[in-house]
Amino acid sequence: MTDETPSNEPVGARFSEFRTGPGQPDGKRHRQPRRRGGDGGEQLTVPPADFASYYGRPVLKPPVWKYDIAGYLFTGGLAAGSALIGAGAQLTGRPGLRKVGRWTALGGVAASTYLLIHDLGRPDRFHHMLRVAKVTSPMSVGTWILAAFGPLAGAAAIAELAPLLPRHGVLGLARRIGPPIGDVAGLAAAATAPALATYTGVLLADTAVPSWHDAYPSLPFVFAGSALAAATGVGLIAAPAEQTAPLRRLALAAAAVEFGGGHQLERQGLTGEPYTRGRSGRLVKAGRVLLAVGTVAALVSRRSRVLSVISGAALVASSVATRFGVFEAGRVSARDPKHTVVPQRERLDESRSTTTRR
Repeated sequence: MTDETPSNEPVGARFSEFRTGPGQPDGKRHRQPRRRGGDGGEQLTVPPADFASYYGRPVLKPPVWKYDIAGYLFTGGLAAGSALIGAGAQLTGRPGLRKVGRWTALGGVAASTYLLIHDLGRPDRFHHMLRVAKVTSPMSVGTWILAAFGPLAGAAAIAELAPLLPRHGVLGLARRIGPPIGDVAGLAAAATAPALATYTGVLLADTAVPSWHDAYPSLPFVFAGSALAAATGVGLIAAPAEQTAPLRRLALAAAAVEFGGGHQLERQGLTGEPYTRGRSGRLVKAGRVLLAVGTVAALVSRRSRVLSVISGAALVASSVATRFGVFEAGRVSARDPKHTVVPQRERLDESRSTTTRR
């Protein structure tokens, strides 16, 4: 027992104190006479209180994740969106866009795997996650999604090298069977891509961090829109302009999904504050502005190379800002005890009032 937490201090005081305003600085409860009714007696009244934790300490331990995880959120989404674009280009006969989508998917999943392992600290920890499969654990499910998606994206991307191989001999055989294998792998990667793009939203919402936990209905939509925006941006930058017409429509769809989900983040009440205030709020707002700019530029770019690059850069930057903003918002809400305690009290009061009405 330290000097800050004396042994004779009430247990409740170790966790919270009530500030009842300038007129009552001591925070004591005051009894006021009540009108005599059928039962008489006095009524205990407590003025509206603002919560502050004991010595201003957080109620929750902030996430131990470093900014590697914020980067992981972005690169994983980029990989998933690019795999979908690669598959779409494959089915619609756009080889240049298909190549960009496949290689971006491989690069994104490789970067996300590195960032995840770097945050874990030891590579064998990632391997240990593959020893079990637990469908009730978003982390376990996500690890298996990443493990399945990676080889498929790699096979699809490497198949793009088949035309560079000699026409005869063993390498000639690889040249002939490479493209069909790549097509199957590309479609299979696209089938797992939606899960890869959205499971990280479920993963964050599954924690006790208030701004993440209360956003469980909308975070997967925000991340899905962000993933499509990032992949669309890379396609607009790197693919031949004459093959990017579908990307302009995809940018509009991505913006609609992300704006819809993002609007819900701010409607969470107290736990939505970090998405609108401070550094995290500025990042989220910057992501929205960049998304709007990138979408408008994409719609008017037509075959303009300059506008396509501007649009693509804005869309990629919007995805980065959004992912880092959401990540930072969770850290902020974990550090501020009011985001944990006040919503819990509101839910408790609501539950009690419901029980009373019954």
